[in-house]
Amino acid sequence: MVEAVLQIESSRMENLIYTWVQIVHNFGAVAVIGSPAAALSLSRQNQIVRYKLVWLMLLGWLAQGASGIGFALTSYTMKGALLEVTGIALGALILKVGCTFIGTVLTGFYLATRLRWSAAREHRMWQLMLLMTVSAITAAAFLRWYL
Repeated sequence: MVEAVLQIESSRMENLIYTWVQIVHNFGAVAVIGSPAAALSLSRQNQIVRYKLVWLMLLGWLAQGASGIGFALTSYTMKGALLEVTGIALGALILKVGCTFIGTVLTGFYLATRLRWSAAREHRMWQLMLLMTVSAITAAAFLRWYL
């Protein structure tokens, strides 16, 4: 009887942890897709807003990476092993991690060197970021349903 109660409590705790990690993940996804979409729709002269958007995008990519690690740590801690990821899910995970890594590095690089970027180069960066985000979000859907 006590074991059954502990099992239920453990399952509830696992669900609660996964829920909080998913919340961080979702807010990160909104930031990384909303930032380039907003930046591309703004006038190129609105540098202050675009500068704030790039910081929001960086925070979003960091949230995506941290929550991805959070999912793995939660699985390992609560189940004693990482999930077995194979086939389509593995390809989606690799794409998602790659997009997150490239997005984080490119965003950091842009912040460090943005004053030397031409308007055309900056526009291409925002387009690339939107592509990276759409790729990561699409990969996430495959990962979710093929895992």
